[in-house]
Amino acid sequence: MKKTLITLISFIALVAYQNTKDEDRTWSVYKADSHSTSYSPLDQINTSNVAQLRPAWTLTLKDMKDGSRPGNSECNPIIVDGVMYTTSAKHWVYAVNAATGEQIWSFDPFDGAEGGGVSRGLTYWEEGNGSDAKNKRILVTGGDNLFALDIKTGKPIQDFGKNGKVSMNVGLRDDPETISVIPTSPGIIFKDLLIMGTEVSELYGAQPGYIRAYHCMTGQLVWTFHTIPLPGEPGYETWPKDAYKYAGGANDWGGMSVDSKRGMVFLATGSPTYDYYGADRKGKNLYGNSVVALDAATGKYIWHFQTVHHDLWDYDLPAPPNLITVERNGKPLDAVAQVSKHGFIFVFNRETGEPLFPIEERKVPASNIPGEEAWPTQPFPLKPKPFARQYMSEADLTHYTDAGHDSLVKKYRSMRYEGLFTPPDLKGTLMLPGSRGGAEWGGAAFDPKSSVLYVKSNESPEIESMKKVDLEEESKNMSVFQQGKSIYMTYCVACHGKDKNGDEPTYPSLIGLRNRMTREAALDKIKKGAGKMPAFASVVKGKEKAIIAFLYEREQQSTNAVTKFETGKTKAGADKYLNLTAYGHFRDPDGNPALTPPWGTLSAVNLTTGEYDWQIPLGNDDKRQIKDGPETGQEGSAGPIVTAGGLIFISGTNDKKLRAFDKKTGKLLWKTDLPGVANATACTYMSAGKQYVALSVGGTKENPSGFIMAFKIP
Repeated sequence: MKKTLITLISFIALVAYQNTKDEDRTWSVYKADSHSTSYSPLDQINTSNVAQLRPAWTLTLKDMKDGSRPGNSECNPIIVDGVMYTTSAKHWVYAVNAATGEQIWSFDPFDGAEGGGVSRGLTYWEEGNGSDAKNKRILVTGGDNLFALDIKTGKPIQDFGKNGKVSMNVGLRDDPETISVIPTSPGIIFKDLLIMGTEVSELYGAQPGYIRAYHCMTGQLVWTFHTIPLPGEPGYETWPKDAYKYAGGANDWGGMSVDSKRGMVFLATGSPTYDYYGADRKGKNLYGNSVVALDAATGKYIWHFQTVHHDLWDYDLPAPPNLITVERNGKPLDAVAQVSKHGFIFVFNRETGEPLFPIEERKVPASNIPGEEAWPTQPFPLKPKPFARQYMSEADLTHYTDAGHDSLVKKYRSMRYEGLFTPPDLKGTLMLPGSRGGAEWGGAAFDPKSSVLYVKSNESPEIESMKKVDLEEESKNMSVFQQGKSIYMTYCVACHGKDKNGDEPTYPSLIGLRNRMTREAALDKIKKGAGKMPAFASVVKGKEKAIIAFLYEREQQSTNAVTKFETGKTKAGADKYLNLTAYGHFRDPDGNPALTPPWGTLSAVNLTTGEYDWQIPLGNDDKRQIKDGPETGQEGSAGPIVTAGGLIFISGTNDKKLRAFDKKTGKLLWKTDLPGVANATACTYMSAGKQYVALSVGGTKENPSGFIMAFKIP
């Protein structure tokens, strides 16, 4: 009897331990799980008590110098066995007690150098399961290196790669000593493999966005999938015959999803380069702008669907595919849902790639730019309806002042505009939702209980202003300073402005740059890119002195030496056109948005029926809100999370709020002010029996490094 009682007590203790451990791992993967659902089964915080949420702890980070520009943290923290692992705006890695916020360790992947760059998360891996698990580690990128860190100390594991790191430059097309690719989203685990995408330049000369799998123990490269196919590979015929030698992009920069049961990994790729002119890449350009299913163990192709043919609008697929289950003919069906920048949701059978709702190819306008051949049709899903506006008329232009409105009308009438897929044009083309529009990298959240998908959307029209460029010819007889100015006015002015004042917080001011950053650090950031800025290594190659002279010196201080210009690898003899206003906003002369609100929304879409449950504005611009009118909505890149407690949590808007909504109705139940913009997706987890909601918060003038904040019910 006594032995039986002891055995029973031991069993109960084991079950309790396992339940606690499982609870502590409800958010142990980027976006919650390998299916990228951003769903939590926790319900301790729910619709009845969320109004009681209060700050539980705040970790104030201190990895940036005083006086630095406030950092923009995009990390979605993960929690494993009571420890939170996260990255900062500086790209340092932190281990934190998830219940108290006490820092356990930190790791600087740049070893004291300037570093930085976008980091949306990291990956946990262990060999084996349960109490027998060993070789536990954090896999994270810093710059163009992949690191394996010991979870107890944060130190690199020396037998991974070379002294704990692997160069991500190795294994792409060109010489690893001359390129730099910097992943922004974490990889995903399949058994003992870490499958990685990467961020590459969006200009001429970019690297191809190959998908690669590394062994989690050794760092060895196991397989590679060529997103720009080599001769003999499926999709090669959709490009010019030598495109694989010079074309770039078609990269997965937003993350991936894994179906471990089927052994499948799902990608969502971006556009081929150059984003806005494709004379040197005539054809559909697989696997650009595609949902792709691969065998996770080998990288072999299974199926694909291309959402934009021969992209000329930078309509990347910006977020991981959501692996979902919906009802079809009274039975559950495993599927894939993909949100897009241009406002569509594509839904496919997970095994076959067959669309669950009809998709039709519609004729779209032809290009007028010499050499360009826009693809004659594009895919339009018939359900669900677009979650973002895809057309605007003069009636949709704002009217803050008579002069401002007249300016918008004049500009609108001067451009070419024939709807969603109007090609770039030398007279200017209007884009809506825009390259920052529709869904962003925060992606969507899926509730398995209701089959409802929740997606944040932006409506941010912009203007494509195309110009044929030959910087080498233009630079003849220019001083070094004038050459630097020419580079700036061609590639940088759209975001940073003619006066270098920028457009905070997204596009930083460059005024007083000498007081914030060394010339070497600035040049490194220009070459490698940061935030929304692509890498300009191919642009500044051979003319580094020119751009630095313009950014740091007065014209009379610069020498008159002439620098030879190169504008990146492309097809021999091909013309180059650039969009001089890429990623800019369509605004009136006073800086007001050209499009009437809402500028940001949150939508609930039932993916069994394809119908919308609700849509609301998300975020508010107090200065531009009509008195007693609805909130304006705001742009934002962070995504929602959804819980079994009936809640949606979302941040990311410039009004510095974290909000909780009733997932059934969209009713606001709770909100709180944050010290900075939390341009990051939240997470929720259990620790010591309490449920927390936590997120990364960007820096402030007083503390540019930013914060990690957690909330709980007292």
